[in-house]
Amino acid sequence: MEQYELAPTKTNLIRLHEDLKFATLGYELLDQKRNILVVELLGLVDQAVDFQSRMNEELQKAYATLQEAVLRMGKIRVRQITAAVNIDVDIRLSTRRVMGVTLPVVDTEFTENAPYFSPVGTTFRVDSSLESFKAVLQLMGKMAELRISVLRLANEVRKTIRKVNALEKIAIPELEETVSYIQNRLEENERDMFVLMKMVKKRLEEKKLQNITEKESGRSH
Repeated sequence: MEQYELAPTKTNLIRLHEDLKFATLGYELLDQKRNILVVELLGLVDQAVDFQSRMNEELQKAYATLQEAVLRMGKIRVRQITAAVNIDVDIRLSTRRVMGVTLPVVDTEFTENAPYFSPVGTTFRVDSSLESFKAVLQLMGKMAELRISVLRLANEVRKTIRKVNALEKIAIPELEETVSYIQNRLEENERDMFVLMKMVKKRLEEKKLQNITEKESGRSH
């Protein structure tokens, strides 16, 4: 807003004060939102790093135990067992909101159904490997949840920062400058009016005194 676009009137000054008040409140709210989003974003990034590490460890464990099972039982027997595995995977998607941003929530559950393989003649490493792969799948779901959440929050943080900067560096300073300009002009007008009124008053008093003098001079004749 250019400060000279508005006429220096009290009406415009009142309206600008309200606009400035609203812009300042908006800045404060957006600044709070930005801080909350940044804290949430950093927390999710830390979680993502932790989940990535856990997933890598669990995946290494799953393949290591599977390899040990193959070495002890042979590939054919392991394939027979894996073919007998009957597990349903239920991946449920829901959402949560953080400062107006919709974030995904991924929950993974397993249901074991018959027929299942008999533990006779098998090694515990088969069960261990199976549990590790199930854990990996759960962690993968959480990793997808965290990555999407990080991307959405990062995008919202960028947009919020742009709005905060626009208010802080452009809108509010321009409003303050315009308010100051109009206030100064109104004060100048009031001073000019005061001086004018004094001149008018002085002129009226001089005129009144002149009339009195003329009347008294007429009576003396």
